[in-house]
Amino acid sequence: MSKLFRTKFVPALIAGLAVAAVPMFAQAPMEGPVPTTALITVQSKSGAPLDPSLVRLQINRHDAPITSVTQVTPAAAQVAILIDEGLRFTFSSQLGDFTDFINSLPAGTKVMVGYMQNGTVRAASGFSSDHAAVAAQLRIPMSIAGVDASPYFCLSEFVKRWPSNEPGARFVLMITNGIDPYNGRPSIMNQDSPYVQTAQEDAQRAGVAVYSIYYGQSYPRGAMGSFSGQSYLQQVAEATGGQSFYQGTITPPSLSPYLREFTKSIAESYTVSFNVSSAGAKRDTLTQIKVSSKQPGVKIHGPQSVHPGLDLQ
Repeated sequence: MSKLFRTKFVPALIAGLAVAAVPMFAQAPMEGPVPTTALITVQSKSGAPLDPSLVRLQINRHDAPITSVTQVTPAAAQVAILIDEGLRFTFSSQLGDFTDFINSLPAGTKVMVGYMQNGTVRAASGFSSDHAAVAAQLRIPMSIAGVDASPYFCLSEFVKRWPSNEPGARFVLMITNGIDPYNGRPSIMNQDSPYVQTAQEDAQRAGVAVYSIYYGQSYPRGAMGSFSGQSYLQQVAEATGGQSFYQGTITPPSLSPYLREFTKSIAESYTVSFNVSSAGAKRDTLTQIKVSSKQPGVKIHGPQSVHPGLDLQ
């Protein structure tokens, strides 16, 4: 072997081994049971309170024990309202509804208002229990189509920066058309976006339940755009345990009914605590779960996956 070949080959081999070793260390199993929590919302047809003894949990499709089921108190709830800067100007008529919604939140609930712009969320301040002060931050969006870059870029960036020093139940309410402009032309045949997938996984890792209200942008995208955007929003909601409020293609005169539904969902939310075994938990990965109830007339909305070790309490 020539000296020149050895000089080039050895560093390249070392570099290759180092790169190959990174995933091995990143995927190293955790040791022992990993305490984990998930945020769920309960829908009861009869209005009866949830019976924790009838709640069931599956981890990676296997039945698993639950250590506790705790209802979310107002003081333990954090609500982020994310408004798309590209919404059409008519959204200005909805500001009164949002002001009333923020002021009607139970005392102690922390809330913030942010505007999705250029792939990030811009806010005048962080979470606060001073509801009147937060409501005063509401304003008319820029109404420039595409100014958000992508609502999913914004969502990913925002949930990654969620304050870790304030544990509690985490809710996001997005007001956007939901279209991913970076995934090509909106179409029924083009509904597999890596950016939407990344956003929902980032929300799952952060333990955030993502709710959304569809609202058109200043540049109409037609029926296909509406279908595409609302389908993506529904995908993220189902993956994180939230809800997407479907509207069809016509923007309603008032968003108050959806805001009331969102308020109801917050009030009917619980945290479920359990252990993920070391065999099923790997660092920086998501673990598949399913939370359900045997209680008659009760339906549970929960995340499809969680990050082992997530602590929302």
